Amino acid sequence: MLKIRLKRCGRKKSPSYRIVLIPSQSKRDGRAIEELGYYNPLRNLLVYNKERIQLHLSQGAQPSQTVRNFLIKLGIIENIKKIQ
Repeated sequence: MLKIRLKRCGRKKSPSYRIVLIPSQSKRDGRAIEELGYYNPLRNLLVYNKERIQLHLSQGAQPSQTVRNFLIKLGIIENIKKIQ
């Protein structure tokens, strides 16, 4: 299964993250299949490729909780609670 999640990069005490498509078993900073955008929490900057994210979501990729919250704020997906 593929996940859309954050991959940490940047210097010590100066984090920035890449939004990546990655196999769910991979490590946090493992090799990504595709880079879909980036997020800098210090500057509150979020850059993303909406078309590629929608494509991978339609093909079954699951977003992490943090990425899911970003996508809800941006209006790419709706806030639907998961049925367990």
